[in-house]
Amino acid sequence: MSTSNTVRHRKRAENYDSNQKNITKQNGDVDSEFTTRESPLTVLIDNSPHIRALYHIFVVILLMLLFDTMIYDLVERGKINIGLNVIISGFGDIKRGALLWLFEFAVVLAFYPALRIYAAARKLFRKNTGVRDSLSKLGVIGLIAVEMVLIGVPIVDLGRRHLALASSAVVTCEMFRFLMKIHAVAIACAPYGENESPALPTFKHYIYFLFAPTLVYRDHYPRTKTIRWAFVLFHFLEVAAIILYNSFLWERFILPYWSDYGRQSKVEAGLVVRGMFACVLPGFISFLCGFYCVLHAWLNAFAEMLKFGDRLFYEEWWTTSRFSHYYRAWNRVVHSWLRDHIYKPLAPRAGRAISTFIVFFVSAVAHEIILALSFGFFYPVLLMEFGVFGLLMLPLTASSGRRFPNAFNLIMWLSFFFGNGLLWSLYSMEYFARKNCPPSQSDSFFIPKSWSCPEVVLKPDWTFQNPLSVLY
Repeated sequence: MSTSNTVRHRKRAENYDSNQKNITKQNGDVDSEFTTRESPLTVLIDNSPHIRALYHIFVVILLMLLFDTMIYDLVERGKINIGLNVIISGFGDIKRGALLWLFEFAVVLAFYPALRIYAAARKLFRKNTGVRDSLSKLGVIGLIAVEMVLIGVPIVDLGRRHLALASSAVVTCEMFRFLMKIHAVAIACAPYGENESPALPTFKHYIYFLFAPTLVYRDHYPRTKTIRWAFVLFHFLEVAAIILYNSFLWERFILPYWSDYGRQSKVEAGLVVRGMFACVLPGFISFLCGFYCVLHAWLNAFAEMLKFGDRLFYEEWWTTSRFSHYYRAWNRVVHSWLRDHIYKPLAPRAGRAISTFIVFFVSAVAHEIILALSFGFFYPVLLMEFGVFGLLMLPLTASSGRRFPNAFNLIMWLSFFFGNGLLWSLYSMEYFARKNCPPSQSDSFFIPKSWSCPEVVLKPDWTFQNPLSVLY
């Protein structure tokens, strides 16, 4: 590494350390102000050879999965498979997915002139309190109506006719992203026409905010001076590699264990348990890859293209021992929106406990809608993990996590492994049970098929043997 690069990386690390000290208040909440700073992993990979070695390990795992897929299919079938079949099927019917996205984008664009009309009316009648109050009520009703159209049409369309898993996930994630964007703009511009009211965004700034890697609206954001196109290309290549990574994990760990699930009327419990534990490691790797793909590579690429200076999309959640800090640090982009638009307005009236519960409930329901529309069935595994067990862990680790940080950091990582293994196995079982099991009158979007088909049984000669009997 050259001397100039070393100095530049050292300055980034120093700026990151100083910014980290300023982003956490005494009450543990994260400051909402923006400043120019790099993502934690950018700093760590640039400055720590140990973290860079871990990065290289994941690259090598990807290469080994690629070699395994190519060589196995070459020997078995006489053709080379580079994992594109899963990607093509996952992003199937991309035309319909693109049309749904364009509809969502059109609704968000139509919101801007409606906002300008509302603001002009408030300014015109700013001295008439009665009319202004009526306009405020109409504005709330209009905002709710726009949001209902934005999420209602895609939900009805995807619920009526299932779209491929990845395409549906993109459409529903974008649906919620646009929803939070226009809500943030509406709340920020609601006081327009009053004393010291905020300025309305120009159309250019509005478009910028729609694609900026933040959900919190501000009149100005810190900007960088130049665009490093090599940096952008590198992160987009990482996104493509991680998509390929997950396709290999699906082909090598999901399909062999679960693709035939439901073809037989009965399945031995041992095979189910073996398959569930076989999903733990790939499920956890997919969890890490998903975090890196979306919250680091994708957001950093867009931040660089838009010269968006604040790259703190997450904090160092991997070192924490408290679930409260993990939920704040894992995804600062969404957390900041939930904090500003749900928790803070509710906390003075409902109290911190109820407000926290509502935040978890809203977030869990949104995640469950994405999964239900993506898979084509409702199976609230993530809802239970995130909205029930995750919520219970908040008070359990609040004080004990501070007293025993190493032990509870270990417990957190254990929960990540176990929880993601359950997600990968249970959703896969349900997905293939609905494909392979014969149809019946009791089939429903909301009732899991894998609970009744196939029947999970023990071996006929199964008996429990005391593992300590060898000592006698």
